[in-house]
Amino acid sequence: MADIPGRGRNASLVQKITGGNVADVLLAAAVLVVVFMMLIPMPAVMLDLFMILNIMLSIVIMLIVLYNRNPLEFSIFPTMLLVSTLFGLALNVSSTRLILSKGPLFNGNVVKAFATFVTGASGTDGIIIGAIIFIIIIAVQMMVITKGSSRVAEVAARFNLDALPNKHMAIDQEFSSGVIGEDEYRRRKSDLQRTSDFYGAMDGATKFVSGTVKVGIVITLINVIGGLVIGVARRGESFGSAMSIYTSLTIGDGLVSQLPSLIISMATGLIVTRSVSDDSFGSDVKTQFSRDGRVYWIASAFLFLLGVLPGFPGYLLLPLAGAVGFLAYRSGQVQEKRVKQEAQKKAASAKETTSSSEPQPIVPLDALSLELGYGLIPLVNQEQGAELLERVKQIRKEAAIDMGLVVPPIRIVDNMRLEPSEYCFKIKGVEVGRGSIRMGYYLAINPGNARGDLIGEKTTDPTYHLPALWISGEQREKAERGGYTVVDPPSIIATHLTEVLKGHSADILGRQEIKSMLETLAETYPAVVEEANKLFNTGEIQKVLQGLLREQVSIRNLVSILETLCDWGSQTKDTGYLIEKVRQSLGRQICLSYCSADKVLRYLVLDPALEQQFIEARIEGMAQAGLHPDFERKWINAFANRIREEQEKGIYPVIMTSEAARPLVRSTTEGAFPSIPVISSLEMVRDIKSENLGTIALERGDT
Repeated sequence: MADIPGRGRNASLVQKITGGNVADVLLAAAVLVVVFMMLIPMPAVMLDLFMILNIMLSIVIMLIVLYNRNPLEFSIFPTMLLVSTLFGLALNVSSTRLILSKGPLFNGNVVKAFATFVTGASGTDGIIIGAIIFIIIIAVQMMVITKGSSRVAEVAARFNLDALPNKHMAIDQEFSSGVIGEDEYRRRKSDLQRTSDFYGAMDGATKFVSGTVKVGIVITLINVIGGLVIGVARRGESFGSAMSIYTSLTIGDGLVSQLPSLIISMATGLIVTRSVSDDSFGSDVKTQFSRDGRVYWIASAFLFLLGVLPGFPGYLLLPLAGAVGFLAYRSGQVQEKRVKQEAQKKAASAKETTSSSEPQPIVPLDALSLELGYGLIPLVNQEQGAELLERVKQIRKEAAIDMGLVVPPIRIVDNMRLEPSEYCFKIKGVEVGRGSIRMGYYLAINPGNARGDLIGEKTTDPTYHLPALWISGEQREKAERGGYTVVDPPSIIATHLTEVLKGHSADILGRQEIKSMLETLAETYPAVVEEANKLFNTGEIQKVLQGLLREQVSIRNLVSILETLCDWGSQTKDTGYLIEKVRQSLGRQICLSYCSADKVLRYLVLDPALEQQFIEARIEGMAQAGLHPDFERKWINAFANRIREEQEKGIYPVIMTSEAARPLVRSTTEGAFPSIPVISSLEMVRDIKSENLGTIALERGDT
């Protein structure tokens, strides 16, 4: 075919203008149009078109985010966020110009539609409803979506940047060992860098979203105030008429501009909260919401129950219950099919496994661990003294001496998910304590009688939750002279660890620890251990020892404990009863631990009628009292008031009851007053001085 004259010359001209990429030129032109929209008046028809395009663009962006499997598939999102934000602001400026310049003659159909149709009413009602909807959208964006997205993006960026060196090192090691080839090596390196750049850009891009919300509020106020000034002063309109016109148009403009902004905010939240997945968000939702049909059976039963109750709309709830029940049935079928497929895969995999292959063991959780933010790593750095390590070793020794508990090795690790100044304790992988440290500062705690004011940052002591101050080293001497308790960072963690061990000693004591203790004791007391092993298994001995530890009773005298168990083991295996008998055999030890400095055991007793009510309310087979809620509330109030009276005198009493009532009383007070010990009269030793401080009784009529 012969060339059309001039065709090659025109194609060459287009090539020179576009540089071979038309998309780049169109995008550049779009950005220029956005800039000129802020400067040049725009016809209402063009404004309507661009507003519709803005809504469509935001919806497309959100759908792309939903269908992506990996955030990197939409790596231009931070840039698109900026462009869409500028586009929305340009539309705001253009619509403001038209509203203020034309007033009642403004003919922007999209703005008018949002001002009337979207609000569902016209006139004053429409204005009020529109204003409320606008305020709600602004509040949701600012307080929920934008704030949450910004925080998640900030944390994700920090984690990715902190983990970058380790990830690079891991890829280098795989490449050096020949696990991956050069192409895979380059691809992973590139993906890693792109991921880091993406989350770094998202950290900054989220600020555009929050800024858009604030600017939207300012523009709305300007529109209303400016419209009133122009309408009343320049056009001679009445105040009521101007208020109605400009408020209505402003609300419509605010809604039409904030709707795309809200959708973009949602897309931002979705893209920063989604982790890397093998499928789209919708597929993940479908898979993960259909794993267990029992969830929907329970939901269906709940809806059915609501539907048959009087007053509830049964015509809606009952069909919905049926639909959810059908969904539960289908989910159960899908789950059963999935289980069969997995079983078939496992069977096929087992056939392919050679006889020389060995299963990988499951790594058990650490019995006790201390996790540190990276800012606290110097506390365990050997080159900087590792003062905290020495403190931990000492605490383990003290726990063995004070509680008779052999604390397992405490694993100290860094955790990048913690704030740099945070630390937390975990027992078998479950967090049991957390605190925050300011390195280079001291914690000054007022025990109640400190004098003088200190300059510092207010905080709370992580161990006892007392008000405290972070003070500099220059103020330490002044604080100590004033009677403050001044603690350095290693001591804060050490004290917190000590209290964690005391409060959770029963959780730390496992069967393996019991077995080790018995094996060690058998070397010197073989007869006691042998008899105890004949009467009780390891679990039964563990329950008794845990019951003692829960009430801060030391189990160091294990010989006496086992001998008491042997004395009563042939008669009963009831754990609660055995604990009481063991406590009585340890009576001297228990009483001495609660004596005051002058070696006097001061105690309160219960009114006999009150104590009898506890015994009568005992739940069969349990060491608990089934008290009526009103009675229990009155009892706790009377207990608290009586204890407070003594503590105001500087006396910290114990509670003494009969053997039968002791565990029942303790079960009601351990939640609110875990530090107030309850002992039985059979635990008292004659040669220990004691003082009866009085009776705890309910007011007349409360029983």
